[in-house]
Amino acid sequence: MPAIRAAVHRQMMNWREANHIALCPRRQIMVEAVQVFWAPAGASMPSLGSRALVDVTDGDTPNLRMPVRMLSVDTPEVTAKTLERAAVIDAEFSQLAQWIRDGKAPIDPGLAQFVLPKLETGRAGSLHFEQGQAASAFGKQNIADRLARPSGQPRGMFIRVADSPFDSNHRLLAYVAPNYTATELREIPKAQRPTFNLDLVTHGWAAPFVIYPSIPGAEDLALLTGAAVAARAAGSGIWASPDTLLAYEYRAMEKLYDITATIVNGGQLKVDPRSWRERYCADMRTRVLHGPEGYFVVEPEYRLWIWQQDLNEAVSRLNLTPAPALVGAG
Repeated sequence: MPAIRAAVHRQMMNWREANHIALCPRRQIMVEAVQVFWAPAGASMPSLGSRALVDVTDGDTPNLRMPVRMLSVDTPEVTAKTLERAAVIDAEFSQLAQWIRDGKAPIDPGLAQFVLPKLETGRAGSLHFEQGQAASAFGKQNIADRLARPSGQPRGMFIRVADSPFDSNHRLLAYVAPNYTATELREIPKAQRPTFNLDLVTHGWAAPFVIYPSIPGAEDLALLTGAAVAARAAGSGIWASPDTLLAYEYRAMEKLYDITATIVNGGQLKVDPRSWRERYCADMRTRVLHGPEGYFVVEPEYRLWIWQQDLNEAVSRLNLTPAPALVGAG
């Protein structure tokens, strides 16, 4: 028991220290303490999944190519693929804004007022696509730079999966970083060898996207939160524009547009009209649980997302309290 108490004490000290760092040279950025204390049951693994064959080491060891979805971060989408398609989305989102104002879209008034200024710019799709291209370019260059070594032989990749190893698209859910030697791990502080996930947030090219039960450990969560607070305060990357739709908002608005278009055109909906929003959101500072359309009252770096099927377990394990609006009291 003394050993366990000592380990917990060390982790709490690391968490407190990481949550009170000065992250801006001009003024101190205060990172609020979160109340979610988590010890993920993950595992460090070299590879998982089933994809295209790369090569075969020996008879019983095929090496496979597979996609990895970086955990706890969400970068802007590039699904528009072209500027022309992004311009079409500009028009669709402008139309969606008008439908919202006309009361034709199935969206709560509070969230409607939050997203309308972003949809009504006339370039919501183009802005998102441009941000997605910039985030992709940063990610590629950052990985290449950090894997490079003077010897010319690049580092390998360190991969750590979380509690749920795969998503619904069969992608490996993981934190990825350069693979350091045992000596380097002892000599280089953790904050100086961040994951590529954290790099995206630090430079403002990803919003935090922590989804239960794949919650980072206490020290890692503090690093993620602190980096997000600093990036947003500095207006880095996606935070440079107040009109930014975060990636999960952009995807939701695409779905809401399709649903509303079907309603307006008198078509037969094949899904629930509210299926465009899928996750509940808890405030990691207060443990208050908000409904799927109430997330906007929580600042982006403190949002913990929870799928409907995980809600009962999360409420119990994290001691969450429903917001008044969620239980009809507000």
